[in-house]
Amino acid sequence: MPALRLGATAPDFAAETTTGKFASFHEFIGSNWAILFSHPADFTPVCTTELGEVARILPEFEKRGVKVIGLSCNELKSHADWVKDIDEVNNVSVTFPIIADPTREIAKTYDMLDEQDLTNVDAKGIPFTVRSVFIIDPAKKIRLTLQYPASTGRQFNEVLRVIDSLQLGDKHKITTPANWTPGSKVIVHPSVSTDEARKMFPNGVDVVKPYLRFTTL
Repeated sequence: MPALRLGATAPDFAAETTTGKFASFHEFIGSNWAILFSHPADFTPVCTTELGEVARILPEFEKRGVKVIGLSCNELKSHADWVKDIDEVNNVSVTFPIIADPTREIAKTYDMLDEQDLTNVDAKGIPFTVRSVFIIDPAKKIRLTLQYPASTGRQFNEVLRVIDSLQLGDKHKITTPANWTPGSKVIVHPSVSTDEARKMFPNGVDVVKPYLRFTTL
């Protein structure tokens, strides 16, 4: 199976989820962006906090045109029962779908399985997933991959920050510097000459080095 590198097409699949079945992940995404994120198992402490946090900030994903979908290696009935706990513990309502992947077929396709923690297995000894994140654009291309160990919860504000950076870079010929946050200075893309940049960016161009030029949008 080829590696899922940045720019590769996200593999399509059919799935059962907590909000219903779909025959095509690509059709589920439609013309939107998407975030697919995996969880080792239902009724686990870190996952319960993560799904609650995503439910809490779901409007932030929605206003960016991003569909959210989780994945956990359990049956659909287990997911439904677990969602009740997530809602109660976090005082939220989980409305986004969670994929049921007890056979790990989707997890295998997306190379999510844990090979680091030998205790992170089910009763049959099959590895659970690590905490994978995929940001996928409307063209179904993978734009970001992250993998956290099962023991470490994710920072979802960072996921939102990357989405903002990617969407801004798709709209303008810019990249974003270290620790960038929305509204702060961006970097003129290397493919744009300084003369072109001064025409493109009315707020001015600060030339630090010929290859490092800042502007604001």
